[in-house]
Parts: sequence; structure tokens; C-alpha cells
Amino acid sequence: MHKIELEIEGMSCEHCVAAVTEALDELPGVSVEAVRVGEARVSYDPNQVSPDQIALAVEDAGYAAHRKG
Repeated sequence: MHKIELEIEGMSCEHCVAAVTEALDELPGVSVEAVRVGEARVSYDPNQVSPDQIALAVEDAGYAAHRKG
């Protein structure tokens, strides 16, 4: 499993946290470690999903996302 940290723009409340968590949970090969307002940390299987697909799932939920670092 690989790890990725995302910086997420547009989150402001617990509803946002829940929406991002749900979007990430739906991806195959992704294990959500933590989601807070403005960031998320997940482990993922690179054979099932890419970092770009993870960021796209967050964007599909309505938030701008990019890798930290």
C-alpha cells in the first residue's frame, strides 16, 4: 500500500468531511486514514487506483484537491 496526502480546497464543515470521506471510501483499493477540513490522508493499492483518480474522486464530490508536498 502507498500513502498519499491531499490538500483540499472548499471544505468548511463536518458535512464536507463526510462527503469527501464517502467519495474516497467508494474507490477500490483505497483505505481512508483521516479526513479533516482542508486535507485527507489515504493508503491505496497502486494496482487498483492512481493518485490522479483519488484526487478526481474528491473533485467529483465538489472540492479542489491536489497532492501535498
